[in-house]
Order: sequence, then C-alpha cells, then structure tokens
Amino acid sequence: MDTDRPPFRYDAWLASEIELRWQDRWEREGTFHAANPAGVLSGGALSAGFGAEAARPKFYLLDFFPYPSGIGLHVGHPLGYIGTDVFGRYLRMTGHHVLHPFGFDTFGLPAEQYAIDTGQHPAVTVRENAAVMRRQLRRLGLAHDRRREIMTSDPSYYRWTQWIFLRIFNSWYDPAAHRARPVSDLITEFASGRRATPDGRSWRELSAAERADAVDAQRLAYLSERVVNWCPGLGTVLADEEVTDQGRSAVGNYPVHRRPLRQWMLRITAFAERLLAGLDEVNWPENVKRLQRNWIGPSGGPYHLKDWLFSRQRYWGEPFPIVYDEADPNPGTRPIALPEDMLPVTLPEMTDFRPVPQDDESDPVPALARAPGWAEVTLDLGDGPRRYRRELNVMPQWAGSCWYYLRYLDPGNETALADPRSSGTGCRRPASTCTSAASSTPCCTCCTPGSGTRCSTTAASRAPRNRSANCSIRDISWPTRLPTLAAGTCRPPR
Repeated sequence: MDTDRPPFRYDAWLASEIELRWQDRWEREGTFHAANPAGVLSGGALSAGFGAEAARPKFYLLDFFPYPSGIGLHVGHPLGYIGTDVFGRYLRMTGHHVLHPFGFDTFGLPAEQYAIDTGQHPAVTVRENAAVMRRQLRRLGLAHDRRREIMTSDPSYYRWTQWIFLRIFNSWYDPAAHRARPVSDLITEFASGRRATPDGRSWRELSAAERADAVDAQRLAYLSERVVNWCPGLGTVLADEEVTDQGRSAVGNYPVHRRPLRQWMLRITAFAERLLAGLDEVNWPENVKRLQRNWIGPSGGPYHLKDWLFSRQRYWGEPFPIVYDEADPNPGTRPIALPEDMLPVTLPEMTDFRPVPQDDESDPVPALARAPGWAEVTLDLGDGPRRYRRELNVMPQWAGSCWYYLRYLDPGNETALADPRSSGTGCRRPASTCTSAASSTPCCTCCTPGSGTRCSTTAASRAPRNRSANCSIRDISWPTRLPTLAAGTCRPPR
C-alpha cells in the first residue's frame, strides 16, 4: 500500500476506479436497455419495464455509423458520441423512453484496403478493431443499448441488404402513380396493351429475350454502360464522393480515369420530385433544406442528382443476389434475380483478394472472378437444373449503411427485416384495413410480415400529420415503410 498517498484523495486513480464500478453496474443492470413492444428484444426479461415506458415520449438517438478500419477510435469519434450521450441522459432524466443503439459499418473499400495494407483478412480486421472500439466506447461510459449492435458484414445482416436489393430490382417507377410498382404490374400492362412496348409491337410478337430487355430497361436496379471513375490502382470504379478534387482516389491516392464501363445503377433520379416534396415534411433548418433542394434539382432542371453507381469490383462487399444464364447468346447482359429463400449469398473464402494491377485502358477484373468454384453454379430456378454464372461485382460500402437504423429496432429477427410492431406504434388493427386508400392509419404499421397482405403507400401518404404518422428519425414511433419499396407484399425470406 502506498503510505504516502492521502486517503480519499480524488485523483486519476480514484476517478478511474469510480468510473469502472459504475460502468460495471450499468452493464450488469441493463441501465441503458430500451425494451421493445414486439420482436426478439421483447421476450422474457428483455421486455422488463416496457409497460411503464409505453406511455413515455419516445426518442430515437442515432449516432454516426463508424467503420472499424483503423486501430480504435480517433478524436473525431467521441466528439460526436459524447454530445449524443449527454443529450440521451438528459432525455432519460426528463422522462423519455430513449433508444440509443450502436453498430459498425464493416463492409467497403476502407476496411478492405486496410486489410490489404496489413496483410490480414478484412473479416478478422473488422472484428478485432470493433472489439477495440467497443472497449474504448465502454471506457468512455457511453449509454448505448449494446444488445442491438450490428455489423454490416455479418451474413445475418447483409441477407436483408440483399433482400432490399431484390425488392428494388423487382420494381419500376410509375410516373403516373408517382411511386414504385412491382415489375409484374409492368408486364401485365405490356401484355394487355395498356402500355406500349419500346418498338410498338405487341407483347405476343416479342421473343423471350426482347421481353426481358423491355422489362429490364424499366427496373429501378439496372445495368448500364456509363462514363465512370475507373481507378486501376484500386481495381474498381469509384463514386464521385470517393474521388478528390485532384482526380485521385480518396483511399490510396491513386490516379482516377473517366471511361465507359458497364455497371449496376439505381434509378434514384426517378424520385427527384418526391424527394423535393418530402423536404417540406421534415423539421430541418431552412438553409439545410435549401442545400438539399439545390443538390437534388427538379426533373427537367439541371438531374445534380444522378443515378447511383451501385457496383464495385472488389471483394469486401455484399454479393449481388443475381445470376446470368450461361446459355444466353448475350452472356452477362440479362440479370436473373435469385429467389428470396436462397439468401444470403455469402462471400467465398479468399486469401488473396488484392486488385490485379491494370492500366487505364484495361477492363476491371473483379476479385470474385478469382474465387475457385464460386462463379459458376448449377441451380433450379423453376426450369430444372441449369448452369448459371454469378454476378461478380459487389455492392458499394453504403449499401448496408443505408438502412442500419431500421435493423436496430429488431436486430435478432430472422424472419423479417424488422417486426413493424417494434416501432412502438401499438397498432393491432386487422391487416385488411391497411389496403384502404382512405385509411387514416399508415399501412405498414398494421401489415404483418408473412401475411401476404398488400400494402398501400397511398394510405400512408394520407395519414394525419401526427406524431405516430410522421417518419421522424428522432421518434421510434414512425411506421415501417421498407416493405412497400415495390408496393408488393410484406413477405420476408423463409
């Protein structure tokens, strides 16, 4: 014992001891756990206290979603996290039911490049670095509900990223209805003659390949040859946000060249008018709204908003749930969606996923093309066993980080992206009421996953402007709208 040390002196040692004791107690007692009204986190002890919390005002506190591609936190992380932590504690003390989750954006170019630089597989790297960050965040005493932690590179998570992609791929934008509709509706309109085919011939006169081309040209997720940012040093195309003003890659500082390449795109420009109109519904500062309006740009005006370049020629990303028929006379041009019960399509094990050195004129060689036995596969997709080639590109690093805030609501759900009831709306009306355009209840608040009930986005758009009807990111009482991406059925993968 240090006899020169005065008893009860508040110094760094005593401060650390007090902090650790409190952190242990918070973890032991689940002080910052937010109980769910439904879903996996509502069972048994995990639902304890929700009865008392149900009537409290709800607040969804969302932190910056980090990628653990380096060794631990940098100073910019706690700068924001401490601010949200202070605000969350204030809200709890003023009677709010606070949901404050945390997770890791573990897919993408930064994590893969860091793994290449260190000679370690990215799956190992992100797990180790997440453990370091998790320990540092706990040491800061931040009030996260750690049961809800997610990692975008976990197959149980990216299964649902692939599911969302399938919903987008199987949808088209109907300008008359101002929303997405299933491609099955488009085919019905072509077949009935209500919608003209691209060359004016009747649907019966078109070959199977011509019919596929007519539909593929309208999909929200589509293949197109576009002038893109090609980075030979990284072996992949890059989004504009990944290229510096000097025309070099933000990761690695490699030269970037503009050239045409065939890539996956998402037709987000079709939603420009809806995005502009939606800005009137959010409680943002007017100067932020003005910046957003100038960036989106109206239809027919200057399309600042461009369709999203959605494919990368790297290894560490979500595989596309897409195959191509090897018997197709134009191989690789007509994508075929895998059924939902084949999800997730998992990455193959690879030890060497470094990009192949190339020049600015060479075509990309995706890393997955070098995975032995993975690219070619025999599947029965309804026409008997046939040979297919998998899509060899992967999704960009933002694919999984576009919807993580939804998975926080119900992170352990294996049958649905999230139980709509986990949002806390408490809707228990029969699902049939959700189909009425005159309903005052946002439809997918009531639509039960797996029920096959058709959801109407019209009902949601006509809902009263009240707390539970608005999709406020701050309020966990908003309705779950993801199942209506294709205006189809709320049917999850089996």
